[in-house]
Amino acid sequence: MRKFIAALAVFVALTAVMPVIAFAAEEPASKDINLELGDWRKMAKRYPMPYFAALDTPDAPAPEVLANWWNSLGDETLTRLILASLENNRDMASARSSFAEARAALGISKAALLPWLDSAGSFTNMKTGENASLTGSQVGPIDLYKLGIDASWEIDLFGGQALKIKASAADLQARYGALHNSWVSLSSEVALNYISLRTLQKRLMVAEKNLGLQNATLELLQSQYDSGLADELALSQAKYTMEQTRSSIPPIKTGIEEAMNRLAILVGQVPGSLAEELFDYEELPDPEKIDLVGIPADFIRQRPDIYMAERQLAAQIARKDASRKDFLPKFSLFGSIGLESYSSAGGLSVSDGGVYSIGPKISWPIFHGGAIRKNIKVQTEKQKQALANYEQTVLNAVAEVRNALTAETQERLRNESLGRGVESAASAMAVAEDQYVNGLTDFNNVIIAQRALLDLEEQLAVSEGEMLSNLVRIFKALGGGWAPMSEYGPVQARALKKDEPKGIELSDESQAYLDKIRKELEGSD
Repeated sequence: MRKFIAALAVFVALTAVMPVIAFAAEEPASKDINLELGDWRKMAKRYPMPYFAALDTPDAPAPEVLANWWNSLGDETLTRLILASLENNRDMASARSSFAEARAALGISKAALLPWLDSAGSFTNMKTGENASLTGSQVGPIDLYKLGIDASWEIDLFGGQALKIKASAADLQARYGALHNSWVSLSSEVALNYISLRTLQKRLMVAEKNLGLQNATLELLQSQYDSGLADELALSQAKYTMEQTRSSIPPIKTGIEEAMNRLAILVGQVPGSLAEELFDYEELPDPEKIDLVGIPADFIRQRPDIYMAERQLAAQIARKDASRKDFLPKFSLFGSIGLESYSSAGGLSVSDGGVYSIGPKISWPIFHGGAIRKNIKVQTEKQKQALANYEQTVLNAVAEVRNALTAETQERLRNESLGRGVESAASAMAVAEDQYVNGLTDFNNVIIAQRALLDLEEQLAVSEGEMLSNLVRIFKALGGGWAPMSEYGPVQARALKKDEPKGIELSDESQAYLDKIRKELEGSD
């Protein structure tokens, strides 16, 4: 019994002490980096934007403005749709589930650092023949009962398992970035489809208004024709002009229905369920009243797709480093404690008492057919792929911001021209109609003026929607829309903070690649 107690004490002591030993033996972490991509104005100085009108003020948008950018538009219906999409969109539900999956996977990785305990019990009935017995006589039957606890623990002496945990933690953060990226994309997609819907409704109003005017003109011509004051050519021209306008209406109505159905799907509802709420036209916010007060100097760092690519790179670096640990020996500790009982057929207890076992185990790979080296090669190539993906994501982000800013500036100029064009076309049509009534011109000039006005009014409606869409694209390019996700999932936010590292651990080779990117983006002083 004393030996049993002593062995149990040694087992418990080793269980308590070995995590400290493993922690002390872990290799020091690589140097952390904090990638700064420089001020936007410095980037713009080196890479000028000839078609982008520079902003008047260098101040960046307040975080709450960027986080809840749709409030800047002042459209209550749009705000309701965006918040409903956060709650009900199926892609968002999938992204949240993916994040929960990654968190559970991190828990599995962490569990490998702890001792594993298993309870076990068995019953065996055995009987030996005379030839198998050492005494030359038959033994048994004997009942053997076993009940106990088995323990096993692989000691992470060289930090291989810790690196796998680090990779799982980075995977979790990448999924969190993907969750945010889904929300940023979803909120902008809802806004763009909503703007498209209102633009189509405005185009429908323009077409129906012009159809009414053309119908009135046709009735006037019909009356004049019946009285012999107008010829058949003018009447036919008025008819085909009106029918041409009428033929443009069905495709617009089809587009309205499709836009409503897309919005319904985005907010997680059955297509058609939003028809009553969205059927009546509402004026879109005036883009001229929405000011962009500046571009954040760290806009790259605010984008969730950059964060996600960063974390994917960090995870792969940890996996590559962990694969190198496979060359090193692995140490394990095994032990068991329990009860055993033997009894004969007559119920007589032969042996009844406690049993235990404890001992170490070491395994060291000698020959695995080159599998370990090949795995290191695989993980190294995956790291290069992750780095290339990170590079490409950064470059795409810069291009997206530049494109959005240029489109916003140029569309404003186009809108101003279209506004002046509509005024001139309306004046020209009034003059043409007056001249026709007074017999100073033929009806063909009236038709030309009507077509020009209809075309310009439709282009102006599209341009107004495009101006607002470009603002949405700018907010999206800047990574707008993070805050609601944090408010939606405080438990997830706390979970992320718990596992958030201070930087990305990079090898020297990876550091060199990122230094190259940083220099390209920042430019020389």
